[in-house]
Amino acid sequence: MDFKKTILWAVFSLSGLMLYNNWQVHEGKPSMFGGASNVAATATDKAGTPKLDMPAAISGVSATPQAPNAKTIATESAEKFTLENDLLSLEVSAAGANVVDAKLLKELTADQKPVEIFRHTSTHTYVARSGLVAVGSAELPNHTSTFKLERSGKDGSGRPFLVLSSERNGVKLEKTFLLNPGSYDVYVGHRVTQVAANGAPLILYTEIVRDGSEEPKIGPFGGAFSASTFTGPAIYTDGDKFKKVPFSDIEKNKFTPPAQIAAGQPGWVAMVQHYFASAWIPDTKLARDIYSGKLDNGLFRVGMQTQLGVIATGSTVTANAQLFVGPQEERMLETIAPGLELLKDYGYLTILAKPIFWLLEHIHNIVGNWGWSIILLTILIKLVFFPLSAASYKSMARMKEVQPRLMAMKEQFKGDPQKLNQAMMEMYRKEKINPLGGCLPVVIQIPVFISLYWVLLSSVEMRGAPWILWVHDLSIPDPYYILPIIMAVSMFVQTKLNPTPPDPVQAKVMMYMPIVFSIMFFFFPAGLVLYWVTNNLLSIAQQWQINRLFGKKPAK
Repeated sequence: MDFKKTILWAVFSLSGLMLYNNWQVHEGKPSMFGGASNVAATATDKAGTPKLDMPAAISGVSATPQAPNAKTIATESAEKFTLENDLLSLEVSAAGANVVDAKLLKELTADQKPVEIFRHTSTHTYVARSGLVAVGSAELPNHTSTFKLERSGKDGSGRPFLVLSSERNGVKLEKTFLLNPGSYDVYVGHRVTQVAANGAPLILYTEIVRDGSEEPKIGPFGGAFSASTFTGPAIYTDGDKFKKVPFSDIEKNKFTPPAQIAAGQPGWVAMVQHYFASAWIPDTKLARDIYSGKLDNGLFRVGMQTQLGVIATGSTVTANAQLFVGPQEERMLETIAPGLELLKDYGYLTILAKPIFWLLEHIHNIVGNWGWSIILLTILIKLVFFPLSAASYKSMARMKEVQPRLMAMKEQFKGDPQKLNQAMMEMYRKEKINPLGGCLPVVIQIPVFISLYWVLLSSVEMRGAPWILWVHDLSIPDPYYILPIIMAVSMFVQTKLNPTPPDPVQAKVMMYMPIVFSIMFFFFPAGLVLYWVTNNLLSIAQQWQINRLFGKKPAK
């Protein structure tokens, strides 16, 4: 029984540890399990990446072009141009031809307004921008330049577009923004013309700039029991794959960019928040370098430099890119760029979470309701683990039968724990009882439970998804706490069906466990509580049937 008590305490401690770690993250402290990025803590540039092949603002040197703020770029007063389809509404400012506002028309907030991704105000900055630089050359058209509208409207396929241009020191940059219907993917073309003679190689940079503020925590009180998700930059290359880059790593100069991305190789940079993301995906036909940095005005950036080389006088070079602004819908992201679906992060148990979501998604395609999909998924998981669970419940039923004998042994060998353990082990051997069997269902479900937690927390597909009656959104806590209360009652019934531990301390732990878990589940997404309630009810039915069958057979 000591082993069983140890496992139960481990389960209880793990739950408490997860909550404490969540509180640490909420308070701005590093996670106890480490950051997602495993890059080396060095500030030196890797071989093959030009250290100064970027404007002063990119390299971190205080010079022009400067970071966008109210003093250097009058974005609020500059003329803005709107580009819109059925899903996305963009605002492109004449100041830098930067995307300064993006609204997701089908994703609504609690007050029924479109979710706003890009935004540039006095209190919050989150923009996408691009421009040109050249080593040792005069200032070229960049994110601080004034652009004028060349033309706008719809092309022959009915797609809305904008064309803006700016010319500086003999170089003309023309930006084309084009939206496809039913898409969060924006085509951004950069057409560079060398008007006057200039022998310097040109570089196009595409970057996302954001302040370090985090999105509101998921939970009714926004405190220690709220869900914490990653907010910050992310990068992807064919060699290093997907990496999240915390703002703290950039601020402390701990992020080392990967080696130069060769022509033909995929790569992108992104800015991630809960449920949503933005990403620059440059054309793969040219070599690119990834960079990041913190600006003097408290902004962070991540971007790519595309090497355009020397452009002959009178010649034009084009460098296309995709700008994604939208929800982290896994199937949609897979169609846009290699590895982009990794923006939907399932944490450390991705190997379990991805197949769980795949199965959940296929069930939803049949029933059309995420709540009933979770219930059916729980039943399928229960069927998969049925043989092991049945054996465990049989063991618990046999334990309940021999409970009087255990209590008698405890009284008989009072003061001699060694003889008590020997007598108990001998009885278990004769009765063919596994004392650890009752813990197996709980222990086995922990990875599945945590994986499903991240599936429900990360899946924008379930954002705003109703179930029945009072549950209007499975991604947030139950507004009336009905499901957590049902779960607490079901856990109490389960405790009564199981044998009472002979150890008084262990018995108290088992008695208070339903209360502790129900308090925790008050702050978990309703979909997760629905899974646990369904699992408990199925377990109660299974345990009751096994107890009824084995109760007819008296212990020897």
